[in-house]
Order: sequence, then C-alpha cells, then structure tokens
Amino acid sequence: MKVFVSGCYDLLHSGHVEFFRQASQYGELYVGIGSDATILNYKNHKTLYPEQERLFMVKSIRYVKDAFINQGSGIMDFIPTVEALKPDRFVVNVDGSSEEKRRFCEEHGIEYIVLDRTPAEGLEARSSTSIKATLAHKSNGDAQPANGIPTRLDLAGTWIDQPYVSTYAPGWAITISLMPTFEIRERCGLSTSTRNQIKRIWPVHLPDMDPEMLAKLVFCFENDPERTDGIISGAQDAIGICVPGLCRHYYNAHYWPERIESCTDEQVLQWLESHLCMVPMFPRRPGCSVVEGKCINESNVKALAQAADDCWQAILKTDLDAFATAYRDSFKAQTTLFPAMLQPGVKDYIDRYAPLPDVLAWKMPGAGGGGYLALVVKDANAFCQQHEEAIPLVIRRK
Repeated sequence: MKVFVSGCYDLLHSGHVEFFRQASQYGELYVGIGSDATILNYKNHKTLYPEQERLFMVKSIRYVKDAFINQGSGIMDFIPTVEALKPDRFVVNVDGSSEEKRRFCEEHGIEYIVLDRTPAEGLEARSSTSIKATLAHKSNGDAQPANGIPTRLDLAGTWIDQPYVSTYAPGWAITISLMPTFEIRERCGLSTSTRNQIKRIWPVHLPDMDPEMLAKLVFCFENDPERTDGIISGAQDAIGICVPGLCRHYYNAHYWPERIESCTDEQVLQWLESHLCMVPMFPRRPGCSVVEGKCINESNVKALAQAADDCWQAILKTDLDAFATAYRDSFKAQTTLFPAMLQPGVKDYIDRYAPLPDVLAWKMPGAGGGGYLALVVKDANAFCQQHEEAIPLVIRRK
C-alpha cells in the first residue's frame, strides 16, 4: 500500500517527523517536496535549505520509504509526482486539507486521509509559522536586528503624506514597522525603494539612534535635491521603516509631518499581529501610473483623514470590528482618490479573499497597483496555516 504526503519541509521540525510517523501507519510512505522555484514563486521567499538538502534530510527519516522533488508548481505542485507514483492513499494534516486536494484524489481513485495536527508524546506542538515568528521575535531583542533592514506596512491614511493631498485637509498616516521575516519583493507596496536607499548607507541593519532623526536622515537622503524625475517619496515610508512599533504621523500641506506619535504597548502590538497578514499578488507592472485619473478634492481627502482617525482609535481599544470597518473605509477613500490603484487583476484577488468568513477587511500596501493584499482576519495564525500563500507579520519592537 503506497501512501503519499507533500510539503515544503524547509524548517524541518519534530511536527513533520511525527506527521511522517502517523502517515506511515497507513502504508509505505513516499514524500513529495516543493522545489526551490515553486516556493520562491508561490510563497515569495527563498528557502532556508536548497531542495537537494531538504530531499536528503527527508529521505533520512526512518518512516520515509522514498522522497522526490515535485515537478509541478503552486499549491498543487505534487500532481506530476502523484501521477507517476500512483499512490493508494494521500495523507494531509487538517491545516493542509482543501477541497481542491480532495477532488483531485477522488478523480484519481486515491483515498484521502486527514490527520489532526498532534505533537509526539512529551513534545510541544511545532509549526513552521510559529518557528519563524519565534525567531523574528528573538531577533527583536537585539539593538542591531539580525534579520536585516525592516520594511513597513501602512494601515490607513496612505497618500496624505503628499502635500498635494493634505493641502485639501490635514490628517494622519498610520504605519507599522515590520521585521523582514519573508522575502520582500520589489514594486509591491512595501517601500522597497526607500529600503534600498537605506541599504546603500547601512547594508545590514539600522543604526542605533533616535528613530525620528533616523527617519528624517533617510527621507533627506532618498529625496536628493538633484533628483531629476521630480518625484518626492512620501515621508511615511522612511518613518514607517525607522520608527518601531505602531506609529502615526500628521501631515498638513508639507512633506514632513507636524507630529509623530508611536505606540509600543505589547498588548496592542500582539493584538495587531494576531489579526493582520498578507497574501502576494503580482508586482506593479512596468509603466503603470497609479496617479492617472486621480480625483482629489476636499470631501475625498476628509474621508481619508477620518478613516485614519477611526483606525487609530480602534487599534488602541483593540476593537476588531471597528478596526476592520476603518481599514475598509481607508482603502475605499484611497481608491476613490486614486482609482488607478485598482489595476487589472487586483479585483480578482479581492474577489477571491473578501468572501472568506475569516477575512474582515483588505487593502493594498502603499500606492497599490499590485503587490500584496493586506488582510484583517479573525485569527492570523489559523488563517496562515489554512492558506499556505498567506504571510504572517511580525512588528518590530526595537
């Protein structure tokens, strides 16, 4: 009796070994392993261990009869392996189960078995997601973070940092500084241009200095007065990267904000992490202009500013329903001001995730046009386990 399982097995841990042990009780166990290319294209990060090293480790586990690198792509990358192996049973854990996999097995006459995720006796439960989060949190304790230059996610008020917007009505932009626990793709709304400028000065980590002064240095360095393209990068990028925790900055017809306020309350930050995640879409396409067809007026800008006010208050109160409402309102205001943020293909992703019962709100980071869909969900850890493409977020503390 041939039994088949499939996964990435990059951060190989005791949970994987116990899963193999349980699956092997149903017959001789064969394992399909996601290729480096599949993981890079689908999960948007490089593997810790290359595919041949992962293959060696999995093959060395005594419960495994044999293992292969899957030749397909995406979440169903195992199809060519299954078609060649012709297993009798396909075993998944409850987090990795899907109707798509179940239908595939039915069509191929394969018994589909779902196992509960249970640790080996006497051991703690392990998952790749929790291990990544733990490693990221540990690196937060260093004055010089081991994970490299942070990035930022804007939560509300995007575009208010441009004077041609805030001149109609002043308001706040809200950002969180993120540990780079995932592969940060270019042109995807996570201020990669500002981050790349930072790496020209400090290639490995940010210097240990006053965050607001650091943000101003970065802003001035990026916006060289000799710059010929006439574009001034918004200050929210530099501030969002350099100021740890949750931050809001107040703009009133100037490039630099009048006030900067931050929150590093651990309860609030953990609450945000438990309700935020991202799913990758596609990079902003070459030649895309998100400012074409803009509709900037007092009413639309005031709606943007009001949504940011509501968002900040909801976060500080850890009011999930109010947070989701303000998050949606902010995105609606942004796309009303700049309809070209919703480039072709974006709506397909919104239509895919918005109806899910665990998803409460959505937006695109930065100026939009593609990149990621940043979601407010009921339980980020559960959502990321159920959706392999989802990316958990870790807020930088120091």
